[in-house]
Amino acid sequence: MRLIKRKEIIHPGYKAGFIPTIITSGFYTGFFPVASGTFGSAAALLFFLIPGFSDIYVLSGSIAAALLAGTFLSGKMIKRYGNDPSVVVLDEFAGMWLTILISGFYFYSFLSFAVGFIMFRLFDIAKIFPASYFDKIKNGFGIMMDDVIAGIYGGVFTIIILKLIDYIR
Repeated sequence: MRLIKRKEIIHPGYKAGFIPTIITSGFYTGFFPVASGTFGSAAALLFFLIPGFSDIYVLSGSIAAALLAGTFLSGKMIKRYGNDPSVVVLDEFAGMWLTILISGFYFYSFLSFAVGFIMFRLFDIAKIFPASYFDKIKNGFGIMMDDVIAGIYGGVFTIIILKLIDYIR
């Protein structure tokens, strides 16, 4: 994992388009010069400030929409920026939201978001199997699925850590 990834344009003649760029880059958070995945994950949490976003149906639908959009639109970004472009952070949005969905809303607090964020980022960086398998698939599906796996691991471990914190208190 590199903290600083150059946003190098591989095919300058190819234009990915405004809509695919704004969506897959997580409203341009993917263009942060340092730790774009971390900034993308943090930006995903900002959506919980939107009234109603934490509704299980809204959140589930948002995850599904992010997965579909990311799978199909990431191909355009790959053509312009090369395999697994760091500008694509929609996968971080889907994974972060999945972590929060799995960890449950009875933990809906600043602490649960902080623990969920840390757990998701750790598992996203570690790429524990099967995330490592999907990370090797160089298309939109591979880009999205390794973060789905990280989101699942992150959600489960967030529950474990929060239960331990409750037990200790």
